[in-house]
Order: sequence, then structure tokens, then C-alpha cells
Amino acid sequence: MKCFPCSSGEKSGEQKTIRSSVRSSSTSVSGYPGAKKSGSEFNSLDLSDTSVESNGRKSFASLSQKPSTLRVYTVSELKTATKNFSRSLMLGEGGFGGVYRGVVSDAENSNKKIDIAVKQLSRRGLQGHKEWVTEVNVLGIVEHQNLVKLVGYSAEDDERGIERLLVYEYMSNRSVLDHLSSRSRTPLPWVTRMKIAQDAARGLAYLHEGMDFQIIFRDFKSSNILLDEQWNAKLSDFGLARLGPSDGSSHVSTAVVGTVGYAAPEYMQTGRLTAKSDVWSYGIFLYELITGRRPLDTNRPKNEQKLLEWVRPHLADMKKFQLILDPRLNGKYSIKSSQRLASIANRCLVRKSKLRPKMSEVLEMVNLLMETTETETPQIAVKIIIPKDSRERSLKEGLKKRLVDPIVGENRSLVWQTWRPKLVTDSPTA
Repeated sequence: MKCFPCSSGEKSGEQKTIRSSVRSSSTSVSGYPGAKKSGSEFNSLDLSDTSVESNGRKSFASLSQKPSTLRVYTVSELKTATKNFSRSLMLGEGGFGGVYRGVVSDAENSNKKIDIAVKQLSRRGLQGHKEWVTEVNVLGIVEHQNLVKLVGYSAEDDERGIERLLVYEYMSNRSVLDHLSSRSRTPLPWVTRMKIAQDAARGLAYLHEGMDFQIIFRDFKSSNILLDEQWNAKLSDFGLARLGPSDGSSHVSTAVVGTVGYAAPEYMQTGRLTAKSDVWSYGIFLYELITGRRPLDTNRPKNEQKLLEWVRPHLADMKKFQLILDPRLNGKYSIKSSQRLASIANRCLVRKSKLRPKMSEVLEMVNLLMETTETETPQIAVKIIIPKDSRERSLKEGLKKRLVDPIVGENRSLVWQTWRPKLVTDSPTA
């Protein structure tokens, strides 16, 4: 079992499980729900998602035990808030419509104005409607500090069809992808990246294990993680989310959808979806934070296009490992914490899904890493000169063995030798 298989379906047998349609947009956008990036940054699979699940599967709406707190807006109100969906206020544009910044009165205090982001879904096609319904139902049920808050919605009929709108809290610092991009003027500091990793893990752990039912995100990626004014990270865009298996089932069977480079290999090959599919995507995301690179980037040299294949040879040597760290950090990072974060990523990227940790276990590891990182000061990476003196060489090799040499265990997951947080026993049915 290899930790770093190709996850983009290059094998002929895997291609058949993926819809042939590939979407791209030439519009530069933010990471708001429904927005897409351009060029090689996004190669989304077809989103038709004709589910092959049984008709008896519970819907999100059937699980809600509390009155909805969502505010119902009129289309007229939201047109006024966004200056008739002015392109000057557009935050992003995707395959199913645009996202616009707006201002509305607070529901409890009409004198108070609040910023919002309005997602306008296309009137054409069934998929936009399906995503609208899923977003309303999911975010009408769940509420968490690391999930983007859905403020309200609107749906009105006219001669052109149904106008479907979703209203979110405004996330002023946009998406993580926006800041990892080379187009961003200021790169994310290392400590901020660590906090983002923790916030994202907390959000996924809540979806998977924080309620009496399970939600599988299914499209976890850096563009779907938004940052508020205080740089808190929140998961967004639940249009592809699915309820986890119930009645003793080990998985949910669905059509294969998502984004190339993030989807777990077993899901791409079989269509069998589990929470461990999200765990795989989280591992990919950790390497994005570490390297500043996209999971798949065809603009790079051929041997560097697939992120996991590129980082793999660099993991067992301290000098080589420093070569994969995002150069935009300018050496301002903790080498220990970056190595430990990579070890957590490797735990998430085990080929056999049952051997991956649950998100609650991943969160425990990240929390422990955050505690140890707080006691360390970011350091400047320096060039290591190989000493000629045999004694100095021996000391160096001993340090390397203690801090960097990986252990290849039963699951062939790379784990740094000096740092093994205690984990809860994995569920045999995960």
C-alpha cells in the first residue's frame, strides 16, 4: 500500500468512473461558495451527480429538529443590496452563477447594516437547483464556528423561471487559495497557515462526528475554505455534501464528483463515499499549506505537476524537505512544525481508507502540534554545510535520525520518529 498514489484518474480503468466533462472559467474569482478558479487551478469533474443511492436514503431536510433561523428575502431586497447584481460588486463567478457583495439591514436592528455575500444560481439546468436545496438544508441544520453561516435565501418564480439566491455572511479575507496563489501580494504567514489547518480540521470533525448524523463534505479544497476579518477559517460551499452511511452501511454510493487532485482514489475508482474521502482531501490540503502549490498544476514542469509525486522524494531528508516549503515564506517558519504537519498529512494519505485516522483524531494531532508550535519561534532556514570532522558528522546524523527519519509501519504511512500522538482506535466500519 503506497501513501502517494496518483489521485487524478490517469489509469484507463479509472477514467471510466469519471464524467468526461471538464469545466474551466477564464474569470478571476474568489473562493466564495459556487465560485471557480481559472485555468489549471481548477479541473472540476462533471457535477451532474446522478445518485445511485437507494430511494430510502434520508434527506437533510428530514433531519432538522429545530425551526429554521434562516431569513427569507425577496429578490427585490437582494437586488437593492447588490445594486442590481452589479459586476463592480462581483466576488466570483462559477458554472452555476455569480457571487456578489451586498449590504442589508440587520434582522434584529433595522438601523444596523451588515455585509453579505449573495450567490445567484443559474436559472438553467437542474444542478443549480439541487445545489441550492442542499445548501439551504445543510446550513439550515448545522451551525458551527468553522462553517460559513448561511444568513438566508430567496426563491421566486417569474416568466423566466425560478430566481434562486443564497445569502451568506461576508468573509472579508476571501479564500485560502487566494492567498496561496502567486498573485497574492502578501503570503500567508506560517502561524496563520497552522491556525487555518486547525480550523479546517475542526470544521470537518464537526461534520463527521459532532452530530447524531454524519455529513460528508465531498468537495474539500482550499477554494472552499474562507477567511473572516480575524483570519478564522470556515468551510463553505456544501452543494455537493451528502449524508453519511446509516443502518450499518459502510459507505454511500454516489456518482463521482468533485475536483481533480483532491478526490480520494477509492472514491474515484468505485463511487463508494465515506468520511475517509474527506480525510484524504484534508491531507492534500495540508501539503498545499506547506508548499504553496496546487494539487495539480499543468503549468509546471512535467515532474512537478502532481503535488504528491513531487514532494515524495523530499520527505526523508532535512535538506531536501526544506526545498518543498513555500519559498514565499522567505524562510520564516518552524522547520519542526512543518515536518510534523507533513507527518499528519501522510497519515491522511494512506492508500487504504480504513487505515486513515478519523477527523477527530486528526484534529487531536493538529491541536497537539499547535500547542508545541506556540513554544517555538519561527526560524530562518539556513544552508546546512556537511562537516568534515567525523565527530560533527556523527552528531548530525544522530540528530537527523531522531528528528527526520520516517518510520514505515504496517500502513506504510510516514510518521516522524520523535512525535507520535496517542490516537483513538479506528472504527473497523469506517
